[in-house]
Amino acid sequence: MVDRLPALAAALWWGSLTTIGFLVVPMLFASLPSPTMAGYMAAKLFAAQTWVTVSCCLVLLLLSKARHATVQHAWAQAAMVFILAGLLLALLTQFGVAPRIVARQDLRLWHSVGTVMYAVQWFCALAVLWRTLRPVVSSGEPSAPY
Repeated sequence: MVDRLPALAAALWWGSLTTIGFLVVPMLFASLPSPTMAGYMAAKLFAAQTWVTVSCCLVLLLLSKARHATVQHAWAQAAMVFILAGLLLALLTQFGVAPRIVARQDLRLWHSVGTVMYAVQWFCALAVLWRTLRPVVSSGEPSAPY
């Protein structure tokens, strides 16, 4: 069961990014009476999403190798750069980009930067999920996809 926890953490990370960024936030802007109200709620959701990302990435980092092992699991070796990049992007977006958007500083630029960073983070989460789902054969090498 413990061997499935990395896939669960990656699925939660990718699924929450997908739900918030591609479903909930667009619905806010389509449903709420003003873009200001929608933006306020979106900012709160993206802040919460940052902490989901941080939590999932920390879990993935903690599970990347067995206790007292000298080598990471195969999935972790393949996914480590994506875990770290996704974590860094989430924190940079929250503490670097979001304050500029809230301050309404060059909105077009900072919305674009934030959107690109969110999309790259989404791809990082997908890459991690993909790598955690690879079946492993008895020799320790990943087997061919189903």
